[in-house]
This record gives sequence, structure tokens and C-alpha cells, in this order.
Amino acid sequence: MKRYLDCSASELANIEKDDLIYAIRASEGRILVSECIGAIPPLLNNITNAELAASQGADILLLNLFDVSAPVINGLPAGIDPQETLRELQRLTGRVIGVNLEAVDPAHASQHDEFWQMTPGRAATADNARKLYEMGARIVVLTGNPNNGVSNQAIAESLNLIRAEVGDKLVLITGKMHGAGIVRESGSALLTEQDIALFVDNGADVVLVPAPGTIPGMTVERVAALIDFTHQRGALAMTAIGTSQEGADRETIRQMALMSKMAGADIHHIGDTGYAGLALPENIFTYSVAIRGVRHTYSRMARSINR
Repeated sequence: MKRYLDCSASELANIEKDDLIYAIRASEGRILVSECIGAIPPLLNNITNAELAASQGADILLLNLFDVSAPVINGLPAGIDPQETLRELQRLTGRVIGVNLEAVDPAHASQHDEFWQMTPGRAATADNARKLYEMGARIVVLTGNPNNGVSNQAIAESLNLIRAEVGDKLVLITGKMHGAGIVRESGSALLTEQDIALFVDNGADVVLVPAPGTIPGMTVERVAALIDFTHQRGALAMTAIGTSQEGADRETIRQMALMSKMAGADIHHIGDTGYAGLALPENIFTYSVAIRGVRHTYSRMARSINR
């Protein structure tokens, strides 16, 4: 059992849930998750957005808009079997792979034709979670994209079913980065202590909390209180930038990184729409340096995937 900071690709390739949680916890707030979209053309044409994120120091790669029923990661080498896309991405990057699933509330489901529109293969179901595990994912994040009508109650209900199916295999992260189409669950009402208790009681290993400065009312003090409550309930906490501020200037990213660390984050998340599909690469690097300095950042960047 090692800190994630010190793990190489061979150690992460088949890491089991309990060891992964230990590795994250032992890294003491210095683990960076970069969210990426593989369903659109990548920034570098024939190189996946996830590979670009990994090159800038990301420890864990989180795929958004990944459809289990029609797996696509643009930029992978030609000829990869769709069912092998996640394993191939892990092989190319040496990183643990996570995937978002969305728990749409029937009472708030929204029909739209925007970029984020829901598909059955992205729904937070036990069957989809099991398929993701079989494809090579080791983390599932239950959250919501804009306008899809994802509620905290629906997340908890889906989480309960997923925990029963794969809760001993997958690290389960729950929470929202923004309202996800439900106005009453936005701003300072986005996440409460009652929501956190509901998540943990239904099997959350990690609770997702908006990073300070991303959501109106989510100050350092408020986020710190939510994280303290999460820790008291025995779960880890991940702060998230999901408001397109991953495309802000570097100084803003440094402030958010340090505020998240002051608030008590065990894991730091940076979102996928600096442009479309990825945070600004320089902001991934900036965030990494802010929470752990150049030594650990360069170590993650330089460590060969053949180790």
C-alpha cells in the first residue's frame, strides 16, 4: 500500500478499490483529477484529450459524456475494439480511469438537443456501472451535466443500486458541480449536510463538493464545513471546478486550488470545458503545482508508463 503520489503505471493498472482509497487518502490532498471528453475531436487531433491532461500532471482521468452502449474516445489509435477503449486509454496514460454517470430525476428530466443531452448509456444505472468496471474503469462519479435534471435525491437512489452491484469494486463519488438543470438545487443550496449524509448512507466513498469560488455562496468557510461533515461521516471529499472556470487565468486557478486545499479537499478536480473537451492544459499544470509543488508535478509528468 503506497501513496498515489508514488505509484507507477504497473501499480495502478490493476489496483483494487481499498488500495486506491488508501493511496488517495495517504497523499494528503495532493491528487488531481482532470475531467476530459473523448466523444468530440481532441485538441491535438490524433492524441486524446486524456493523454494531454496526463502530460500536464493529472493523476486520475475522468471521462465525461462516455456512453457505455457506444464507447468512443477520439484520438485513440485506429482499430481499437470499442469495448477496449478504457483499457487502451489506461495503457497509454498509466492513469486510473473514472467515468461520469448521470442520475436524472424523472420529475425534472429535460428534453433538449444541446451538446450535453442525455443518452441511456450515460445513465446512472447498476448495469452501466457494472459494464464500466468490466471495461476497466475503477471510479464512477454520479453527477450531472447542464440542463439534464439531475437531483441529489436521484443521485442517492442510483448510488444505492450501484453500490449493491459493484460497490466492492468501484470507488463511488457523488455530488454536483452546478445545478444540472434544477434551479432549487443551485447556489448555496446546491449541497447540504443532509445531502451528504444521504450520499454516505447510500454508499458514497467520496463526496463531490464545488470548489470555493465556483458556485455563488460556496465560500472557503462553507466548503470547509461541508468537507468537515463529510470526513466525520467517514468519506473522502473531492472539490470540483465544473463551471468552465477551468478556462480562467492561471491566477484564478491558483486561488481555487489553494482555497480547496484550505477547505480540506482530499482530491482536487478540474473540469472539461476550458475550450470544449478539456481544461486549458496550462491550468492543469498550474493547479498541480499549486497543491504539491514542482517535484511531485514533474514526477507524475515524467514517470514512464513502462514502469
